[in-house]
Amino acid sequence: MPKQHSYNLTVEWTGNKGPGTIGYKTYGRDHVIRADGKTDIEGSSDPSFRGDPARWNPEELLVAALSACHKLWYLHLCATNGVVVLSYADRAEGTMVAEAEGRGGRFVGVCLKPRVVITPESPRDRALALHATAHRECFIANSVNFPVSHQAEIVVAESKPASDRDDTVSG
Repeated sequence: MPKQHSYNLTVEWTGNKGPGTIGYKTYGRDHVIRADGKTDIEGSSDPSFRGDPARWNPEELLVAALSACHKLWYLHLCATNGVVVLSYADRAEGTMVAEAEGRGGRFVGVCLKPRVVITPESPRDRALALHATAHRECFIANSVNFPVSHQAEIVVAESKPASDRDDTVSG
């Protein structure tokens, strides 16, 4: 039997400038995303839809969720498959197409571009191959109806010559 998980949060609109939604230009798109025990996320709409560019918009959060889910699966798979990751940074890009007047838009693709640094002892080919497995396992990627691709860069950290290592033990 599948295990069910629930996610509870509150999105509160904070953009009422006084008269509410009396007109399209009279209200702000600002909101706060809250969940018990977590830091609030200040959100708005995309600036092209009258949003605050200093706040996170739903489109960015969707791309971030895809990136974070892939990263978490990837790190798990590396840890269980003999690949030691020293750093991981993803420059994810999402593309959304909006219909005329900003209505009826949808995402048409997201490309994850992780740069992963591994130890010299780690198998580079396995480090690269595990991205495909992470993609197949990612809960978020399995939930969207548009393509999610990845262009991973695997960098092998340079090993220091024995003369450069600090093998002293302090204490």
